[in-house]
Amino acid sequence: MPEWLPGWMFHFAQWLDQTSFGHVMRESLYLFPVVETLHVFGIVSLVTAAFLLDLRLFGVGPMRGMPVDRVARWILPWVVAGFTVQLVTGILMFSAEATRSAVNSFFWYKMFMILGVGINALIFHFTVYKQVGKWNNARMAPIGARIYGVLSIVMWLGIITLGRWFSFHLT
Repeated sequence: MPEWLPGWMFHFAQWLDQTSFGHVMRESLYLFPVVETLHVFGIVSLVTAAFLLDLRLFGVGPMRGMPVDRVARWILPWVVAGFTVQLVTGILMFSAEATRSAVNSFFWYKMFMILGVGINALIFHFTVYKQVGKWNNARMAPIGARIYGVLSIVMWLGIITLGRWFSFHLT
């Protein structure tokens, strides 16, 4: 067990590995590939929707002529659906290799980046976006919104990258 990993997390992962659910996820010929495919579909839905808003904030992309609040309302169901699929399928995949995942630093980098992208979105919605009425139809959003957009794009690309690295570096 790595020194940086809390003991309770390591023991939880070991327990999850030993459950019948973890065993079925690990041993089934089709279950893990189906869940992993759904995980990919979830990230495509989530990131595509997020990027549409991020690009609109810079006045580029296919929705550049639409009001920002309209784009935000349109993408929200896709973001929620994508995130829900990501959460459920991520937990299922974690259960298949819980101990090996828990000791993998790439897994934790990905989790912290997901936390970061969530915090970034909350900050955006509770600060800059509260004033959207003032810049809703502007070609380019104010600097605070664009900073959010850059951070969002960078973190989502990082999450995807870390997800790939993590899956190929199970210790």
